[in-house]
Amino acid sequence: VELVESGGGLVQAGGSLRLSCAASGFTFSSYAVFWVRQAPGKGLEWVSVINSGAGITSYADSVKGRFFISRDNAKNTLYLQMNSLKPEDTAVYYCAKSPRSSWTGYIVYDCRGQGTQVTVSS
Repeated sequence: VELVESGGGLVQAGGSLRLSCAASGFTFSSYAVFWVRQAPGKGLEWVSVINSGAGITSYADSVKGRFFISRDNAKNTLYLQMNSLKPEDTAVYYCAKSPRSSWTGYIVYDCRGQGTQVTVSS
């Protein structure tokens, strides 16, 4: 099982980035997948989740209306479109695989990628 994130970088406040997460080694379409992030000196923060199948999504209040999660099950890829970025969005962003097909409300994952750095300058 492997998750590989890409698409991070340095962007000015107000800008946009699109993160990708390539999945392999499991039946991607059968599981809910998350984006989580960790800012310098802070703990892991849940950002968004998308369930398997119908693609039901949920977002943290801090990103709601600015970030959009999607998945392409044919390509085994998870995406995070990030718009109107703020300096407080600066963090390492990770994708993670849930052991379930639907999110239960808890950050429980059995695999996480190596992360991609997002830096938002003011």
